[in-house]
Parts: sequence; structure tokens; C-alpha cells
Amino acid sequence: MELSQPKFYINRELGWLEFNQRVLDQARDSSVPVLERLKFLCIVSSNLDEFFEVRVAGLKQVLQAGSHSTGPDGLSAAQQLSAISKRVRRLVADQYTCWREQIKPQLDENGIRFHHYPEVPEAEREYFEKYFEEQIFPVLTPLAIDPAHPFPQLLNKSLNLIVELEGKDLTTDLAVVQIPRILPRVLPFPKKDGQESEDFIFLGNLIQAHVGQLFHGYKVRGAHMFRITRNSNLYFDEEESRNLLRAIEEELRKLNRGKAVRLEIPEDCPEELTGRLCEIFNLEADDVYRAESPINLVRLMPIASGLDRPDLKFKRFTPVTVVGLGEEHDIFSHIRRGDILLHHPYDSFQTVLDFVGQAAEDPQVLAIKQTLYRTSLDSPLIPLLVEASRQGKQVVVAIELKARFDEAANIKWARQLREAGVDVVYGVAGLKTHAKMAMVVRKEYDGIRRYVHLGTGNYHPSTARLYTDLSYFTARPEITEDVANLFNTVTGVSLLPAQNKLLVAPWHLHRQILQLIDKEIENARAGRSSGIFAKLNSLVQEEIIEALYRASRAGVPVRLLVRGICALRPGLPGVSENIEVRSIVSRFLEHSRIYQFENAGDPLYFLGSADWMERNFFHRVESVFPLQGKAMQGHMQEIIDCFWSDNVKAKVLQPDGTSLPVPGEGPAWDSQEKFLAEAAVRRRRQTTSEQG
Repeated sequence: MELSQPKFYINRELGWLEFNQRVLDQARDSSVPVLERLKFLCIVSSNLDEFFEVRVAGLKQVLQAGSHSTGPDGLSAAQQLSAISKRVRRLVADQYTCWREQIKPQLDENGIRFHHYPEVPEAEREYFEKYFEEQIFPVLTPLAIDPAHPFPQLLNKSLNLIVELEGKDLTTDLAVVQIPRILPRVLPFPKKDGQESEDFIFLGNLIQAHVGQLFHGYKVRGAHMFRITRNSNLYFDEEESRNLLRAIEEELRKLNRGKAVRLEIPEDCPEELTGRLCEIFNLEADDVYRAESPINLVRLMPIASGLDRPDLKFKRFTPVTVVGLGEEHDIFSHIRRGDILLHHPYDSFQTVLDFVGQAAEDPQVLAIKQTLYRTSLDSPLIPLLVEASRQGKQVVVAIELKARFDEAANIKWARQLREAGVDVVYGVAGLKTHAKMAMVVRKEYDGIRRYVHLGTGNYHPSTARLYTDLSYFTARPEITEDVANLFNTVTGVSLLPAQNKLLVAPWHLHRQILQLIDKEIENARAGRSSGIFAKLNSLVQEEIIEALYRASRAGVPVRLLVRGICALRPGLPGVSENIEVRSIVSRFLEHSRIYQFENAGDPLYFLGSADWMERNFFHRVESVFPLQGKAMQGHMQEIIDCFWSDNVKAKVLQPDGTSLPVPGEGPAWDSQEKFLAEAAVRRRRQTTSEQG
């Protein structure tokens, strides 16, 4: 059977939209605290912004180039754009229904109210009128649209008002007012003594109500908000660029001038005015998305995150700090005694910071090498690396300047580190350095020893509290040698030598994964125990999917936990009936990548930074590493079993690309809640041990 037939594949873009539907399902889940539901609602909008900026923009470029190519699913760019337009409209409609009928009423019940400005009580109206005159009006600039005033170059994702005017001697009947980004998008009511409620209006509605003051002598016939999303892909020839950092900086300056790909307008915006906006931005009817107020739900994120209402949020928790890895202890002695595996955010990310921090201070440390793909704006890692350099240690950092939407932050860190004497490199030309690894070279009584940290997630302390990831510390010579060789390849001019243990992209990871799948097929046909488990963010690579289909047909049980895009269709008779695909979307973003192969009863476990996508296999530097030792492998199997037992947050992928709750009965099992409960037990034991 030909396994590359389009009917066996789910479209990548539509698969991503189904993932975003699962995020929306969390906003619609009444068991989730309401401010957390609001946060999920905002995430849906933020995700859609990026989807249009990158994926839809890319498809439009393919269409404009006249290409008729198709993906594994057989859909052309035009067919994908049409299907996306229909699916997004359903998603957006569900979003606003959730806001209008579920979240907003529940916020009202809990004293958090959003008011339509014309209905604000008189006393508050006087306050906001004064606020407008003193704080907002001076910042606003009306921009006429006529031959002498071309349409302004509006910023990507900015909120604006299109104003219709009437009166004598008008040179134009249209003007634009940009809603200043420097001002808060949501404005609180003035606080009164004894008031317990939190009341808000939207900045855009306040400006809309008073916009007539900007057009003295003329009448405002109508004022409607709109929002433009632009192409945010970076375009530059890396191999032709003499200075990669400057080339990316120049492209970043161009982003706000990218071509428009989406127009968001309110439901009551007249068709004629909508048509004029489409003409101005060179958009089609399918590019227009009508929405209820507020147009941009992301504006509600500061409320969801910033309000001090613990009763309306997830219960706070304190991550476990591994015993003995505090500042007063030698982290290297713990690693020498045995490998360490951490599961974030249940285990504290502070241990990773301690690893770098102690290396920076330790006079026995000779060198620190680290990759940085994304990190926080206030990252404590940067000062630690700077301090290590000042103490005379060799510090090398491979910063990925092309990490999407983090380019500007990474340029900032690159400059700061270079000024401090750190050797900063930008990786291998033509590849993104996505591997998560840090290595410390230390002089000890018996010679030079290397210590490494390998992970599935970024060195980002903020997201380490929000994403689930795994961290691995080891001093095993066969692994540290592999890491050292990989660093030499990334930072210098060196071919990657044969690896002892690491599976590394783009050199041989793809081939080795295919070999591991083929081995399971061989075991199944020989009557030996077989099985494959993979936890990924995305699964779209065609050859890997075909290999998994072959495994299913050979009788290999395949369990896949794919958070986001999955192009594989499970449950197809004669093709994938032995494959089950699940997805978990919950409090924390599932981000760890885990591969397990049954290997005839001697299971192999791998962790790493790579999803099973074309880009991870062939266009990125990725490191996938094995877990060794029965105790650590047993711990990983317990983690896998916990994930697969989830019948609360898990959804099962159907052959048509939609997802349904896990079938069957039994006690409720929420994997993330189980991990939190286990962490709480370990923390209590830790406290008891320290007190004893």
C-alpha cells in the first residue's frame, strides 16, 4: 500500500487550528478558575496573531509566486487559505460566545466588570472625560486620508479608528486615529472608599466616544475600530550577510511595513467602509474578520495576570528544590555521584541557575559553554556568564539570533555579552541552534572533568514556571565528550565526529529515529515485545509518519502524545489502527519531548529539543540524549504512564482531525495535578528532613 497518499495526512495549518481549539476548550471549562479561563481566551487570540503573521503570510507568498505545489495532504496554498478562513471564523465565533456568555458573566458575579462607555455612571463619566482631556487627547494625532495625506503606515497589530466625516469644504471624508500603544488598553474606574469591585472600560471605546474633539468644525458620521495584521517573516540571505546581527536588525526595522494579511473590524462596520479598507490594504473579503468588542482580546491579559484575586486563579505552588543543590552545597559533587533528572515546573529551575552560578564563582572551573535560544528580558543567566568572563574563565555562548519573535532580545544579549568579553557565536550558517545544552569544564584532583546540562526547554526562568520540561545533569564521559564535540562544531570549523550517545540533527537524528522505528517493526514480526511512545509538540515529517504507519501495520502499538500539530491520521483501517494520538492542554504548556522504544523488553528512553518536523531534522542543530540506568529509566516510565493515564485534560485525535475526550470510565486522573501533588509530598518530606 502506498502510504504517502494525501488521504492519510491531516493538513498542518488546520491541525494547528484544532490545537488552538483545544486551548479555547480550557477557556470554556467551568472547572478552571475564571481568571485562568480569561488567560486561555487571550492566548487563543495571541496564537492567532502569530498564525496569521507567519503561516498565513507564508501561504499568501506561495500563492502570489504562482506556485501550484502541495503538501503531503494534497492541498494547494489557495485551498489551504480558503479552508483556514472558514475554520478561523468558527473559532473566533466560539471565542466571543465564550467571552459573552461564560467568562464575562462570571467575572461580573465576582466583582470584575467591563463597562460599555456610554453606559458608565455620570460621576465616572466626568472622571474619564477629564482623563481623556489631560492624559489622552495630547497624545492623539488625526491623520487625514487624501492625495496630500497618504494612508499612514500603521503598525502591525495596532488598534486604530477609521473616522467618517461630514461638513462643508471637506477635502476628504476619511481619517485615521491610531490608539497609542504607550497608553494602557484597559482603564480602571477611580477607587471609592469601601469599594470591593474592580470596574474597567476600554481605552479604545473612550477615544471612540470623544474622537470628535480631534476634528473641530466637522461632524463625525461614524468611528469604527480596526486592526491590521502584517507579514512578520524575516527575509535575508544569511550566507550573503557579512554581519548577521546587523542584517537581522535591518529586517526587524522593516517588520511593521510588511504586507497586510488580515483585517479585523467590528460587526457594525458598514460594508462600504470595509470595502474601502480592503482596497487600501490590498485585501480580499476572505481576509476580513468581524468581531464583537473588544476586537483584540489579548488586551485583557493584564487583567487576567495582574489582578490580585487568588480565589479566581489556580492554587499557587512552590517548586521543589532538589535536596543538597542550594548555594551552600557543591552541585558538581552531586552530579559526580550520579545523574540528576528534573521535571519542571514541579522541580525548581533554580537548580539549573545554580549549575551556571556555581561554575561562574568556582575557581576550579576553566570554561563554560552554553546555547541560548530564548531567555527572559531579566534573565539572571546573563550576569552569571558576564561574571564568569570577568573572573578569567573562558565563556562561550551560542546565541540564536533567528529565534522567531525573540530576535531583538537576543541581539541585546549578544551585544552585552560581547562587551563583557564573552565569546559569542551565532551558530552554523543556514541552521538554527535549537539544542539546549550547557557544559562546564573543571580542573579536579584527578584531572579535567566535564559536566553538562541537557534539556528539553529553553534557558528561560520565566517560562520554566509555565512550561513542562525536563532537565538532565551528567558527568558521564561518553555524553560529555559528545557535547564537547557538538559545541566545537557549532562554534568553530569542525565536522561532527561520530557520536557515542547523542542523536544530533541535522547530521543523523532523522536516520536514527527511522532505524529505531524499523527495529520495533522487526521485533513485532519476530514475536518479540514492541512498542513506541513519543511525546512531542508537533508531528508532521512525512517519512517519519510513513514509518509509524508501517509500524502500525506490523502490529507495533504506537502511543503518541502530541500537544500541537499532528499530520498523522490515527485509526485508519489497514494503515494506523494500532496508533493512538492524544493531546494534553492544561495549566502548564506541555513542552517536553520524550521518545521511548520497547526494544524487545529492554526499553530505550530519549529526551531532547526536537519535534518530529522537517525543520528539526534538517534545518536546526538539535540534541537528543539517552537516559541510562534502571532507576532513572523507571522514573521516566512513571512520568510516561502518568501522562497516558490522564482522562481529564487529555483529548484523543480522531481520523477527521478533530479531538474528543478520552473514552471510558474510572477515577479522574489529571496528570499535571498528580505531578503537583507528588511535588507537594516531596517538599513536605524535604522540610521534615531539614527540621529533623
